[in-house]
Amino acid sequence: MEVYAYCFMPSHIHCIFRSANENPSGLLGDFKKHTSKKIIKAIEENPQESRKEWLLLMFERAGNKKGNISKYQFWQHHNKPIELWSSKVIKQKLDYIHNNPVESGFVTEPTDWKYSSARNFAEDHTI
Repeated sequence: MEVYAYCFMPSHIHCIFRSANENPSGLLGDFKKHTSKKIIKAIEENPQESRKEWLLLMFERAGNKKGNISKYQFWQHHNKPIELWSSKVIKQKLDYIHNNPVESGFVTEPTDWKYSSARNFAEDHTI
């Protein structure tokens, strides 16, 4: 996975990426599988996570609604992929991704959201 831009929001993520093996659907499936296991394990093993029982219950309830889930469902099954086929579309989607925290009212400038590549695009490499 070659990641070009990203924005992690409280309830979802946006990213612009390329699959080196020309299989973006498979790559996204592998990403979701890997990250869901790691995040659920981190929640289960964190003694300071005050919402542990509630979070796991919500993931389990979501998993019970789907026949192909063994225990927990972390990610939604659908994605909204958009093929970026021109410079204009790339710029439009990049602006949308980086402005998502602004539009949601979390920050006033895209570069203020630390869970985004907006700083990288603004040549601000602070953490």
